[in-house]
Formats: sequence, structure tokens, C-alpha cells
Amino acid sequence: MLFLSYPIRAAERPAVLPDTLAQRLIACTACHAQTDQARGTDYFPRIGGKPAGYLYNQLTNFRDGRRQYPVMTYMVTHLPDAYLHEIAGYFAAQHPPAPPAVPVSASTALLERGRVLAMQGDAARKVPACVACHGQALAGTLPTVPGLVGLPRDYVNAQFGAWRNRTRQALLPDCMATIAARLSLDDINAVSTWLASQPYAPGARPATTFAGPLPLACGSVP
Repeated sequence: MLFLSYPIRAAERPAVLPDTLAQRLIACTACHAQTDQARGTDYFPRIGGKPAGYLYNQLTNFRDGRRQYPVMTYMVTHLPDAYLHEIAGYFAAQHPPAPPAVPVSASTALLERGRVLAMQGDAARKVPACVACHGQALAGTLPTVPGLVGLPRDYVNAQFGAWRNRTRQALLPDCMATIAARLSLDDINAVSTWLASQPYAPGARPATTFAGPLPLACGSVP
């Protein structure tokens, strides 16, 4: 059998892509959009601008089996700590446009319950306010606590469910698992709905320090 070979025209040759971190991480932005979809989809959160320590912790959680999501596990399984730090630092330095607030269909009572939980907590259930750790603006706290405003309601609900079901875990003591277990399903719905309804302030950045002592011991916070 005769095989004929033809020269490949220059226009048909694959482009030589630059070997930069930004180029390598384009795969991440296929789900975690950085531009006009900066809020993310219902189940893929905004990661640009989150504290580098938080992003690093989540990458190692996926790699080491504390969080369960096959695509993420596959992507990071063979990556060393140093490279995961690079990835975390890259996205922490990105500050995509503030996503618009999402209109929600909820009763005034539900939204008020969500606001109270976020801003004041529930002493009777030993549930601290979200702002105690995630910052007064709910934009996160350096170096390892993420922002909450700008996250889709369904994503927040899914994470609470994962903590309750022990399919999402963190370094011990796992403070969010403790909080999730103390909240009722109605309260989880209330706080996730209220958070999703809040506008993301342009230029918002994680707080540099906690406003006071942490309400619970948390292994993810140095």
C-alpha cells in the first residue's frame, strides 16, 4: 500500500502557545469564569480574588480526598504543593468585575432570617454570625477564609449539604461541618437565599484581620 505524504501549510500547523501559568490555567476558567460571568454558574463558584490560603486549602482538599468532585480530583491528583501554591496565588490576584445581584423570589420573613443568621448568628443554636469569620463585608478574611457574597444560592446550599453528609471535609477541627450540623434545613435555605441576593460591592477585598476572636476552633485557619 502506498502512503502519500503532503507538506502541511503554515496556516494548518498548530500554534505554539506560550508556556505561562495563565495559559495553563485556562482549563480552570472553563468552569470558574473570570470575565462577564464572574458570578460563576449555579455550581461553579467565583474563585478570582479569594484568599490564596483558602484556594490552596481547597486544592489540597480535593487532591487528598477531603472534598469529593471527580473532575477536580483528576486535575490536581498529581500536582505538588508548590504548584498548588502557584495556582492559588494566581487566582487570588485576579479581581474580575463584580457580578450583579441575582433577583430572588422569597418572603420577607425568609430573607430577614437569613440576614440575622449572617450578621448576628443564633446564640440558642450556638451558630456564630457569618461575618465573625467571613468579614463584615462578607468578602472573606485573609489568609484562608473565603468571601460569601457573589456565590450562587444553589452552590451555597450544595456545600452545606456536603458538610452535613461528610462528603466535604476540611482540616480538623472542621468548624463549618459543626456549624452546618447545627443549622436546620430552613435556616440553610434562608441564609443561602439572603447571601445570593446581596450585591457584590465593586472593589471589595478580603479583610486583612478578624474583627475579634474566632467563635470556633478551625483547622483551616492558621
